[in-house]
Amino acid sequence: MAYYAGRAAPLGTVDAGTVTATFYNFDHEHVRRYIPAAWRIATPEAVLAARLRGADRTLRRLLGAEALASKEMAEAAELALRAAEAGRREARPLYSANADLPVPDEPHLALWHAATLLREHRGDGHLAALAIADLSGLEALVLHNATGRAPTSAVFMQTRGWSAEQWAAARDRLRERGLLGETGDLTEAGAALRSEVEALTDRLDAAPYDHLGPAATARLTELAGGFTASLRAAGAFPAALFGKG
Repeated sequence: MAYYAGRAAPLGTVDAGTVTATFYNFDHEHVRRYIPAAWRIATPEAVLAARLRGADRTLRRLLGAEALASKEMAEAAELALRAAEAGRREARPLYSANADLPVPDEPHLALWHAATLLREHRGDGHLAALAIADLSGLEALVLHNATGRAPTSAVFMQTRGWSAEQWAAARDRLRERGLLGETGDLTEAGAALRSEVEALTDRLDAAPYDHLGPAATARLTELAGGFTASLRAAGAFPAALFGKG
Protein backbone atom coordinates (compact mmCIF):
# COMPACT_ATOMS: atom_id res chain seq x y z
CA MET A 1 0.00 0.00 0.00
CA ALA A 2 2.79 2.44 0.88
CA TYR A 3 4.35 2.19 -2.58
CA TYR A 4 1.09 2.62 -4.43
CA ALA A 5 -0.02 5.56 -2.31
CA GLY A 6 3.40 7.21 -2.27
CA ARG A 7 3.87 7.13 -6.01
CA ALA A 8 0.24 7.89 -6.91
CA ALA A 9 -0.29 10.69 -4.38
CA PRO A 10 0.69 13.50 -6.79
CA LEU A 11 -2.28 12.41 -8.95
CA GLY A 12 -4.76 12.94 -6.11
CA THR A 13 -7.39 10.47 -4.91
CA VAL A 14 -7.22 8.31 -8.02
CA ASP A 15 -8.83 4.91 -8.36
CA ALA A 16 -7.20 1.54 -8.99
CA GLY A 17 -7.71 1.74 -12.73
CA THR A 18 -5.70 4.93 -12.98
CA VAL A 19 -2.87 3.46 -10.91
CA THR A 20 -2.77 0.27 -12.99
CA ALA A 21 -2.68 2.28 -16.21
CA THR A 22 0.02 4.72 -15.13
CA PHE A 23 2.23 2.19 -13.31
CA TYR A 24 1.87 -0.30 -16.23
CA ASN A 25 3.45 -3.49 -14.86
CA PHE A 26 1.39 -4.18 -11.73
CA ASP A 27 -1.44 -6.72 -11.54
CA HIS A 28 -4.74 -4.84 -11.44
CA GLU A 29 -6.31 -7.12 -8.81
CA HIS A 30 -3.30 -6.52 -6.58
CA VAL A 31 -3.65 -2.76 -7.02
CA ARG A 32 -7.35 -2.98 -6.12
CA ARG A 33 -6.45 -4.47 -2.73
CA TYR A 34 -4.87 -1.16 -1.72
CA ILE A 35 -6.30 1.58 -3.93
CA PRO A 36 -8.53 3.47 -3.21
CA ALA A 37 -8.46 2.08 0.36
CA ALA A 38 -5.20 3.95 0.99
CA TRP A 39 -6.98 7.30 0.69
CA ARG A 40 -9.28 6.36 3.57
CA ILE A 41 -6.19 6.01 5.76
CA ALA A 42 -4.30 9.10 4.62
CA THR A 43 -5.02 11.89 2.17
CA PRO A 44 -2.68 12.38 -0.80
CA GLU A 45 -1.40 15.54 0.90
CA ALA A 46 -0.49 13.60 4.04
CA VAL A 47 1.16 10.89 1.95
CA LEU A 48 3.24 13.46 0.07
CA ALA A 49 4.45 14.95 3.35
CA ALA A 50 5.36 11.49 4.64
CA ARG A 51 7.11 10.69 1.36
CA LEU A 52 9.34 13.74 1.70
CA ARG A 53 10.12 12.94 5.35
CA GLY A 54 11.04 9.40 4.35
CA ALA A 55 13.35 10.63 1.60
CA ASP A 56 15.02 13.02 4.03
CA ARG A 57 15.63 10.38 6.69
CA THR A 58 16.85 7.81 4.18
CA LEU A 59 19.32 10.16 2.50
CA ARG A 60 20.62 11.38 5.86
CA ARG A 61 21.14 7.80 7.01
CA LEU A 62 22.79 6.54 3.83
CA LEU A 63 24.82 9.56 2.71
CA GLY A 64 25.51 11.40 5.95
CA ALA A 65 25.34 15.05 6.91
CA GLU A 66 28.60 16.03 5.20
CA ALA A 67 27.47 14.85 1.76
CA LEU A 68 24.07 16.48 2.15
CA ALA A 69 25.67 19.83 3.00
CA SER A 70 28.32 19.63 0.28
CA LYS A 71 28.69 22.02 -2.65
CA GLU A 72 28.44 18.98 -4.92
CA MET A 73 24.96 18.26 -3.60
CA ALA A 74 23.85 21.84 -4.22
CA GLU A 75 25.35 21.78 -7.72
CA ALA A 76 23.69 18.47 -8.57
CA ALA A 77 20.33 19.77 -7.37
CA GLU A 78 20.63 22.92 -9.48
CA LEU A 79 21.56 20.97 -12.61
CA ALA A 80 18.88 18.32 -12.13
CA LEU A 81 16.18 20.92 -11.55
CA ARG A 82 17.26 22.79 -14.66
CA ALA A 83 16.95 19.59 -16.69
CA ALA A 84 13.63 18.61 -15.14
CA GLU A 85 12.00 21.95 -15.92
CA ALA A 86 12.25 21.15 -19.64
CA GLY A 87 10.30 17.91 -19.46
CA ARG A 88 7.27 17.58 -21.69
CA ARG A 89 3.93 17.12 -19.97
CA GLU A 90 1.98 15.64 -22.89
CA ALA A 91 1.01 11.99 -22.25
CA ARG A 92 3.18 11.96 -19.12
CA PRO A 93 0.75 11.85 -16.19
CA LEU A 94 3.22 10.95 -13.46
CA TYR A 95 5.83 13.48 -14.55
CA SER A 96 3.23 16.21 -15.00
CA ALA A 97 1.62 15.60 -11.61
CA ASN A 98 4.97 15.65 -9.82
CA ALA A 99 5.98 18.79 -11.72
CA ASP A 100 3.11 20.64 -10.03
CA LEU A 101 4.56 19.93 -6.56
CA PRO A 102 6.69 22.58 -4.81
CA VAL A 103 10.47 22.24 -4.93
CA PRO A 104 11.89 21.50 -1.45
CA ASP A 105 14.29 24.08 -0.01
CA GLU A 106 17.08 21.77 1.14
CA PRO A 107 19.48 20.78 -1.68
CA HIS A 108 19.35 17.03 -1.06
CA LEU A 109 15.56 17.07 -1.14
CA ALA A 110 15.55 19.35 -4.18
CA LEU A 111 17.80 16.80 -5.90
CA TRP A 112 15.49 13.97 -4.84
CA HIS A 113 12.52 15.91 -6.21
CA ALA A 114 14.31 16.57 -9.50
CA ALA A 115 15.38 12.93 -9.74
CA THR A 116 11.75 11.92 -9.26
CA LEU A 117 10.72 14.23 -12.09
CA LEU A 118 13.41 12.90 -14.42
CA ARG A 119 12.58 9.32 -13.50
CA GLU A 120 8.87 9.75 -14.14
CA HIS A 121 9.51 11.66 -17.38
CA ARG A 122 11.61 8.80 -18.68
CA GLY A 123 9.22 6.25 -17.23
CA ASP A 124 6.13 7.71 -18.87
CA GLY A 125 7.90 7.66 -22.22
CA HIS A 126 9.18 4.15 -21.63
CA LEU A 127 5.65 2.87 -21.12
CA ALA A 128 4.68 4.32 -24.49
CA ALA A 129 7.63 2.50 -26.05
CA LEU A 130 6.59 -0.78 -24.41
CA ALA A 131 3.05 -0.38 -25.69
CA ILE A 132 4.33 0.24 -29.21
CA ALA A 133 6.40 -2.95 -28.89
CA ASP A 134 3.19 -4.82 -27.95
CA LEU A 135 4.59 -5.85 -24.58
CA SER A 136 2.20 -6.11 -21.65
CA GLY A 137 3.38 -4.94 -18.27
CA LEU A 138 4.10 -8.48 -17.13
CA GLU A 139 5.81 -9.42 -20.40
CA ALA A 140 8.04 -6.37 -20.05
CA LEU A 141 9.08 -7.56 -16.58
CA VAL A 142 9.85 -11.08 -17.79
CA LEU A 143 11.90 -9.76 -20.70
CA HIS A 144 13.77 -7.37 -18.41
CA ASN A 145 14.47 -10.16 -15.92
CA ALA A 146 15.95 -12.27 -18.73
CA THR A 147 18.81 -9.78 -19.09
CA GLY A 148 20.15 -10.70 -15.64
CA ARG A 149 20.41 -7.01 -14.76
CA ALA A 150 16.99 -6.63 -13.17
CA PRO A 151 15.32 -7.69 -9.93
CA THR A 152 14.67 -11.41 -9.59
CA SER A 153 11.37 -12.91 -10.68
CA ALA A 154 10.51 -13.47 -7.01
CA VAL A 155 10.97 -9.76 -6.27
CA PHE A 156 8.94 -8.75 -9.31
CA MET A 157 6.10 -11.11 -8.44
CA GLN A 158 6.00 -10.11 -4.79
CA THR A 159 6.10 -6.36 -5.40
CA ARG A 160 3.87 -6.29 -8.49
CA GLY A 161 1.32 -8.88 -7.39
CA TRP A 162 1.83 -11.47 -10.15
CA SER A 163 1.52 -15.21 -9.50
CA ALA A 164 4.02 -17.85 -10.60
CA GLU A 165 1.41 -19.14 -13.04
CA GLN A 166 0.98 -15.70 -14.60
CA TRP A 167 4.75 -15.30 -14.84
CA ALA A 168 5.13 -18.68 -16.55
CA ALA A 169 2.32 -17.90 -19.00
CA ALA A 170 3.95 -14.60 -19.94
CA ARG A 171 7.26 -16.37 -20.48
CA ASP A 172 5.52 -18.87 -22.76
CA ARG A 173 4.02 -16.04 -24.81
CA LEU A 174 7.44 -14.46 -25.22
CA ARG A 175 8.85 -17.81 -26.36
CA GLU A 176 6.07 -18.08 -28.95
CA ARG A 177 7.08 -14.66 -30.27
CA GLY A 178 10.69 -15.79 -30.51
CA LEU A 179 11.86 -13.31 -27.89
CA LEU A 180 12.96 -15.91 -25.31
CA GLY A 181 14.67 -19.26 -25.79
CA GLU A 182 13.68 -22.52 -24.17
CA THR A 183 15.88 -21.83 -21.14
CA GLY A 184 14.41 -18.37 -20.66
CA ASP A 185 17.36 -16.48 -22.13
CA LEU A 186 16.92 -13.57 -24.49
CA THR A 187 17.07 -14.55 -28.14
CA GLU A 188 18.66 -12.32 -30.75
CA ALA A 189 15.18 -11.05 -31.58
CA GLY A 190 14.45 -10.41 -27.91
CA ALA A 191 17.65 -8.45 -27.44
CA ALA A 192 16.91 -6.46 -30.59
CA LEU A 193 13.41 -5.60 -29.39
CA ARG A 194 14.74 -4.43 -26.04
CA SER A 195 17.29 -2.26 -27.85
CA GLU A 196 14.52 -0.74 -29.97
CA VAL A 197 12.44 -0.01 -26.88
CA GLU A 198 15.37 1.66 -25.11
CA ALA A 199 16.29 3.68 -28.21
CA LEU A 200 12.73 4.99 -28.51
CA THR A 201 12.69 5.72 -24.78
CA ASP A 202 15.90 7.72 -25.16
CA ARG A 203 14.38 9.77 -27.99
CA LEU A 204 11.23 10.47 -26.00
CA ASP A 205 13.34 11.46 -22.99
CA ALA A 206 15.73 13.80 -24.80
CA ALA A 207 14.15 17.17 -23.96
CA PRO A 208 15.53 17.62 -20.41
CA TYR A 209 19.10 16.84 -21.45
CA ASP A 210 18.96 18.80 -24.69
CA HIS A 211 17.88 21.74 -22.55
CA LEU A 212 20.70 21.17 -20.08
CA GLY A 213 23.35 20.75 -22.77
CA PRO A 214 26.15 18.18 -23.17
CA ALA A 215 28.65 19.65 -20.71
CA ALA A 216 26.15 20.18 -17.91
CA THR A 217 24.59 16.76 -18.54
CA ALA A 218 28.03 15.16 -18.24
CA ARG A 219 28.64 17.05 -15.00
CA LEU A 220 25.27 15.99 -13.58
CA THR A 221 26.04 12.39 -14.52
CA GLU A 222 29.39 12.64 -12.74
CA LEU A 223 27.89 14.10 -9.58
CA ALA A 224 24.93 11.72 -9.49
CA GLY A 225 27.26 8.80 -10.14
CA GLY A 226 29.28 9.70 -7.07
CA PHE A 227 26.22 9.82 -4.85
CA THR A 228 24.94 6.56 -6.36
CA ALA A 229 28.24 4.85 -5.57
CA SER A 230 27.95 6.01 -1.97
CA LEU A 231 24.38 4.74 -1.76
CA ARG A 232 25.42 1.38 -3.17
CA ALA A 233 28.28 1.11 -0.68
CA ALA A 234 25.83 1.88 2.13
CA GLY A 235 23.61 -1.04 1.10
CA ALA A 236 20.82 0.81 -0.68
CA PHE A 237 20.71 -1.76 -3.51
CA PRO A 238 21.03 -5.28 -2.00
CA ALA A 239 22.66 -7.58 -4.56
CA ALA A 240 20.47 -10.51 -3.48
CA LEU A 241 17.42 -8.79 -4.96
CA PHE A 242 18.86 -8.73 -8.49
CA GLY A 243 19.56 -11.45 -11.03
CA LYS A 244 17.96 -13.63 -13.67
CA GLY A 245 15.40 -16.21 -12.63
